[in-house]
Amino acid sequence: MSTVCLRPGKERAIAAGRRWAYRTELLPTDAAPGSVADLVDSRGAFIARGFYNPRSELAFRVVTEDPDEPVDADLVRRRIAAAWAYRRRAADDPRYCRAFFSEADGLPGLVADRLGEVVALQISALGLQRWQPLIVETLVDLIRPAAVYERGEGSARRREGLPEASGVRWGALPEPLVVREGGLTLRIDVAAGQKTGHYLDQRGNRLRLRQLARGGEVLDAFCNTGGFGLQALAAGCARATFLDISPAGVAAALANAEVNGFASRADGCVANAFDQLRAYEHDGRRFDCVILDPPAFARGRASLDAAFRGYKEINLRAMRLLRPGGLLVTSSCSQPVTDDMFLRMLADAAADARCRMRVVERRGAGPDHPGLLGAEQTLYLKCIFLERL
Repeated sequence: MSTVCLRPGKERAIAAGRRWAYRTELLPTDAAPGSVADLVDSRGAFIARGFYNPRSELAFRVVTEDPDEPVDADLVRRRIAAAWAYRRRAADDPRYCRAFFSEADGLPGLVADRLGEVVALQISALGLQRWQPLIVETLVDLIRPAAVYERGEGSARRREGLPEASGVRWGALPEPLVVREGGLTLRIDVAAGQKTGHYLDQRGNRLRLRQLARGGEVLDAFCNTGGFGLQALAAGCARATFLDISPAGVAAALANAEVNGFASRADGCVANAFDQLRAYEHDGRRFDCVILDPPAFARGRASLDAAFRGYKEINLRAMRLLRPGGLLVTSSCSQPVTDDMFLRMLADAAADARCRMRVVERRGAGPDHPGLLGAEQTLYLKCIFLERL
């Protein structure tokens, strides 16, 4: 077993709950990339066992803090089984949930979403890649899907030095693949859609919008497949505009509107949301509900200032587009952006927009996306419901 040593004073964050050590926190070692190694403090005392990869900024990922627990096939099976047992208890519908969530479930770098008949799998830790066949086998045994599809591409894999390769790892993909939310049917693309094909972390927030949305016009910005706007239409809103820079996203949202019988009340706009929000304001367009669900603006602390400005810009514009009594549903999935920072940004945006905004509800991801105390990055999703007074 190789040993990786923390620099003096760097063990406190892991003791407090963080599940990784940064490359800059480690002393040089001859441990091989992707190997299982023991993490020790500057005095040589055992701290944790996990995956080591000097190519990644997150160079050590904690798997266990028990010095007697091996990182082996039995551990992988037990962690996946425990995670699935939790989802069966906690998820509002285990057919559509995050079945495994990386550090929060004890295998860093593993994400698995159950999307009806399909499990979509992502592995983004070099040390975990060797267990891929076992992971697929265990998910099949527990969940009994029609197919397991691996999304094996993206920056996270590149940072780890993993090859990019996606495809069906078990079974055959159903056509079409659908998920259901609140009685609505959404067709998704697990192979080419964003992330794993569907943003399950916003599922509860979309259903909450259905309870709060009332009549009038809705703007679903950064719409992806249209989940928020569709729930607003199901609540009885008169019309929804689906806005996204991706033509495929807008087309998917409109197709889902048609599948659910809302085609006559839906229209699409392919445009940069920043530009289009300004254009709507210039044209005097107003809405009774605006949804902002953008991609992450900050991947690290170095981009926080730019992210703050970006979030403030779109929220300021959205506030001005609201009629009095209108509802703004605004989100951030940027891990470095804290709850306090997001609320401060919204207060600044409201002040500059000269809008009085009331906080209706503060929300995050559902219980199928658990977070860890001491590892705030796992509590990444912020979703705020605001009313313009």
